[in-house]
Amino acid sequence: MPRLLDWLRWPRLPRPHLPRLLPYSLQGRLILLMAVGVLLTQLAGNVIWAAQRRAEARDEARTAAQHLAHSASSAVRFFLSLPPNYRPLIIQQFREMGGTRFLVNINRTPVPVRALAGQELTDAALAQLRATLKEDLPNTPDLRIAFAWPERLAVDDDGTMLADLPETWTQHILLARPAPVLLIQVELDPGHWLYLATLMPNPYFLESGNPLTHDRLLLQALSLAAVLLVTVLVVRWITRPLAALSEAATAFGKGENPPALPETGSREFVTTARAFQDMRERIQRYMEDRERLFVSISHDLRTPIMRLKLRTELLDEDELRNEFHDDIDELDMMVKGALQTVKDSDIHENATEVRLDALLGRMVRDAQLAGHEVTFVPSGLTVTAKPLALKRAIGNLLNNGLHYGERVELAVRETDHNIEIVVRDHGPGVPEEALASLAQPYVRLEHGRNQNGSGMGLGLSIARGIVQAHGGELVLGNAADGGFQATIVLPGGVFSPG
Repeated sequence: MPRLLDWLRWPRLPRPHLPRLLPYSLQGRLILLMAVGVLLTQLAGNVIWAAQRRAEARDEARTAAQHLAHSASSAVRFFLSLPPNYRPLIIQQFREMGGTRFLVNINRTPVPVRALAGQELTDAALAQLRATLKEDLPNTPDLRIAFAWPERLAVDDDGTMLADLPETWTQHILLARPAPVLLIQVELDPGHWLYLATLMPNPYFLESGNPLTHDRLLLQALSLAAVLLVTVLVVRWITRPLAALSEAATAFGKGENPPALPETGSREFVTTARAFQDMRERIQRYMEDRERLFVSISHDLRTPIMRLKLRTELLDEDELRNEFHDDIDELDMMVKGALQTVKDSDIHENATEVRLDALLGRMVRDAQLAGHEVTFVPSGLTVTAKPLALKRAIGNLLNNGLHYGERVELAVRETDHNIEIVVRDHGPGVPEEALASLAQPYVRLEHGRNQNGSGMGLGLSIARGIVQAHGGELVLGNAADGGFQATIVLPGGVFSPG
């Protein structure tokens, strides 16, 4: 049965020698792909939206700069029309009135400015301001325009800072949250520079071109979390029937009889569940027919074999009679061996928790009472298995070791997600070229025939079938320091500390 059901197990596909970028489960891969898809969609949307927003912000900055330039050119023309000694009086009136659009001052030389640099919107606004002012004031000999932060901005050539001025003078420029200040300096006449400072209509216009605002990032994070939550729920709902199908296939491969899969869910899963159920029933019928066939053949061959034995006794020549006896005995042994293979590989019992120390301890004591040298170190481990089947598999390996080795060592160890039962003898070992075919039925090596003439070469084959029925693997090989070693590897999730 195990050999016929090997294909029901999940195949061990070769994994590429690449970093583990994708999870191995279908659920994990679907969730990851959905998350990546949402992130890519958001990224593409952000790129398109950011490009449109930047274009709109540039247009808004140019329009606002054009209006400010017209207002500034009107102020410049107004001060140009005044006599030089009247200008300080008008500026003082502006300061006392408050509420003016520009902070105005007259300096002897241009005020040094630590201008903002490398800003797309400020560059666009400055270009529009310069072009409009040149157009409105074609006869202006010198014109200086820049954006600067208020805490770094001086207002006169003596070094007075904007923050040092009275609040009534700067109440529309110094805001609670700093915004870039537009500074326009125009030479009215030699030794007289008009100083104009103001804010853009949208003081925080630099932020309007930034697509990655905190509000937008929070909104996108919430939308991604909502999509992932829905994705997890939907993927788990979709993959739950596949997990049930996997568990049923694994249980059936181990010789168990799992309940029928529910025919609910998507049309594809219902079709797969029905196909699996039909396949399981056909295989089960085939196994039952195979067992009945072997039993019938064994029963039917006993009568002609017995007749041949009786007729052999009637032969007069002793040599010829002995040859017939040998052939008939060999035929009888083959029939019994075939029947034993079927029965030993298909043991109908339920899996239960098996304490390996107790199981192996009894086998070791029985071997020692028979005069054999067997050692075993308790491990304290338990395994979920069919007790009689597992005992028969270990017994076959132990008997082989006792026949062909001087002494046998039993060991149980826990590895990554597996438990291993090792049967190691101190015999001559096995040629490397014979290891691949050693567990096939009726395969016997030369030294095996010499030391155990009554064997049929079925022990390793039966042991391998039982181990595979448990979902495990039988590993055969020569020990590093001599002798032969057989290791039963049972899969993870079937053992626990005893």
